[in-house]
This record gives sequence, C-alpha cells and structure tokens, in this order.
Amino acid sequence: MSPMTIGLIGIASLFILMLLRMPVAFAMMCVGFFGMWALEGLRSAGGVVVTESFSAVASYSLIVAPMFVLLGNVSSAAGFSAGLYDAAYAWVGRFRGGLASASVIACAAFAAVCGSSVATAVTLGKVALPEMRRLGYAPGLSTGAIAAGGTLGFLIPPSTGFVLYAILTEQSIGRLFMAGVVPGLLLTGLFVIVVWIVATLNPEAGPRGEPMTIREKLSTVKRSAPLLGVMVLSIGGIYVGVFTPVEASGIGAALVILLAFATRSISLAGFWRAVQDTLRTSAMLYTIVIGANVLNPFFAVTRIPAVLGEGLQGLGLGAYGSLAVIIFAYIILGMFMDGLAMLVVTIPIVYPIMMSFGFDPIWFGVVAVIVIEMGMITPPVGMNVFVVRGVAGDVPLATIFKGVMPFLLAMIVALLLIIIFPQIALVLPNSMFG
Repeated sequence: MSPMTIGLIGIASLFILMLLRMPVAFAMMCVGFFGMWALEGLRSAGGVVVTESFSAVASYSLIVAPMFVLLGNVSSAAGFSAGLYDAAYAWVGRFRGGLASASVIACAAFAAVCGSSVATAVTLGKVALPEMRRLGYAPGLSTGAIAAGGTLGFLIPPSTGFVLYAILTEQSIGRLFMAGVVPGLLLTGLFVIVVWIVATLNPEAGPRGEPMTIREKLSTVKRSAPLLGVMVLSIGGIYVGVFTPVEASGIGAALVILLAFATRSISLAGFWRAVQDTLRTSAMLYTIVIGANVLNPFFAVTRIPAVLGEGLQGLGLGAYGSLAVIIFAYIILGMFMDGLAMLVVTIPIVYPIMMSFGFDPIWFGVVAVIVIEMGMITPPVGMNVFVVRGVAGDVPLATIFKGVMPFLLAMIVALLLIIIFPQIALVLPNSMFG
C-alpha cells in the first residue's frame, strides 16, 4: 500500500478508536506507532515513541499548563472566584440580565487565572446558577451564559488551548497569550450584549438586580483584589517583558497559594484536593501532548497535509475560501469531538495547509481556538453544556442548548471580525515583540 493509503487508514482508525471510547491520547499513540511500523518498520516506530515521548514531557514551556491549572484550582478552593462574581454583580447587576452579565464577566476574569474551559464553567456555575435561580432567571439564559462564558477559559490567557497549539506548531506561547487578550475581551463584550438583548426582548428572563452604592461596589472590588492583582501581575508581566510565560505561571501560582493561606481561605485538606486535581489535569494534558508528538511523524511521512494543501489550492478557492472550508470542517467536527482532542488531532494536518496560503500562524491560532470554542457548546457533544447540566441539576439539555444559541451567534460575529480585521488578534503580540 502507498503511504497515502496507510495514512487514510490511520485517520479512519483514529476516529474509530475514539468512537469506541479509547482516550484520545492513547488512540493517537496507537495510530502513530502502528502507522510508523507499517511504513518504516518496528525499529523506526519504537524510536519515534521513545524520542517523541521524552521531548514532549521535557519541554520547559509546557510547565505553563500545570502551574496555571494549580493557580485556578487553589483560587477556586479558596473561594476567590466567588469574590470575582460578587464584584462583577455589584457593577452590572442593576441592568437587565445583570446577574447573567456578571456571570460572563466573572468567567472572563477567572479564565485569566485558570486556563481551563471546564474548570471555569464548573466554578462559576456553582456560584452563579443558584443565585440566578433564586431571582427567577430563565433556565435557558442562566445556563447558556455560564456554558458560553466558560468557553472563555480556552481563549483568554493563560489558555491550555494556546499552550497545546504552541507546542504542536513550535510557536511562541507568549505571543499566543497576548493574541488572545483582545479577542477574549471582544467576545466577553459580545456575550454581555447578547444577555442584554435576550433580557430586553423578554424582561422576565433576566430581571434587574438591586442597585448598590459606590461604597458597596468598592467593597466587593476590595474582596476580589487578591485574585485580580495576581491576574494583572502575571499577564501584565508577560506583556511588559518582566516575566516569561513560564515564570509568570510559577509566580502566579505561588502568590495565590500564599494569599490563600495568609487569609485562611483554604485548609490543608482543601489545598491537597486542589493539588490532586492539578495532577490529574496535568497528567491528561501531558499524555495528550505525547500522543500528538507520536502521531505527527506518521502524518509527515504519509504527506497527507501536503496533499490536502495541494488539493485545496487546486480547487481555486483562494486563501479565504480555503479558510472557510477548514472552519466549516472544524464546526462539523466540533459537534462530535472534544475541543482538546480536535485541536491535537487536526492542527498537525491543518496548520501546514494554512501556512502554505500565507496566513499568520499566531492569527490562525486565535481563529482555530475560537472555532474549537464553538464546538464546546454545539450539539450533540458540547462539553460545556454537559458540564453545566451536571451543575444545574434539573435543567434539560435541550433547554441549555437552546440557551447557548444566541451566544453561538456572538462567537460567529467575533470570528468574522477577527478574520476581517486580523489586527484584533495581532496588535498586542506585534507591539510586544515587534
């Protein structure tokens, strides 16, 4: 058989293994190993597994992921996330749908210290959903705001999506983190506008909250100041060049741990649970990176990315027509695959194609992450929808999926704006790195 035929069989096998519920990391390892065995022999396949596994876990830049995950887990266990929510509600709660808007803003703020979509949705869902239910918010609006707001954890730095993209494409994590800031704020603003529109069209869906005095508002800001300070220090330090992303992650995690114990906001048992959660998440991320590194040489030998790129160019669609085809394929895949799985499986194939059309690799990273975000809330496999369903309890999945649809439209608007105006994503990394 030709390398192309073996490559197509490998891709089909990969999807079959995932459908059979094999973890995506091990599915990639199996396909990469046996594919290389079929193409270049057992000795070569074994060498790829050993060398690529070591190079993956020995990557210094990958330390960013577990450090920021630890930061987010300790913040959640210490209750700092609730302070973010209270501060957001104090300032926007008096507007229509104010509680849902506050949830979105709090999701964005927590995403800036967490880096995980699921963790953001779970943490803020536990805080915000009971309050929205108590005040009579429509289940679709309340759960939709949390599910959509949680996706910001995949875009706003420190994003695990950007870390994996950087590892897979050998791009700068710092540039990618900076590229996610303005799009993240844009998407947050669009989500807040969606909440306001829904609450305006149906006032009963999102009633106004009680207005607060300036003193009360400043008091909530004071309670959320520790976490906000860590967020500004870590992300701002990267921007001004004081820290590398790895240094910022370590400093941020250390500061949050010190603050948690200094304010007696966390017990030793709570801290140990946060560490255990971090170890589980980090093990999953490292295993996925190893799987992707084993799979990539197999794709390179089969020349599937090169052939697909030549095929797209042969269609005469042009750069943006080809981009539209790839985005459409991502949206379809997002209906059936988890976001991280989709990222690590597709980027080795899609990235060379996009680079052959002359697109900026940092800009495409932002586009890819936003499209993958969309997959997190699209049926039938919207990871964040199922997470929020677990927190919300008795709210049907159909209601949550219906509630996220307006937010999905906002994501499409954000995506179009970033495609039309690439500087939305590139202004910060270009100003920082020149």
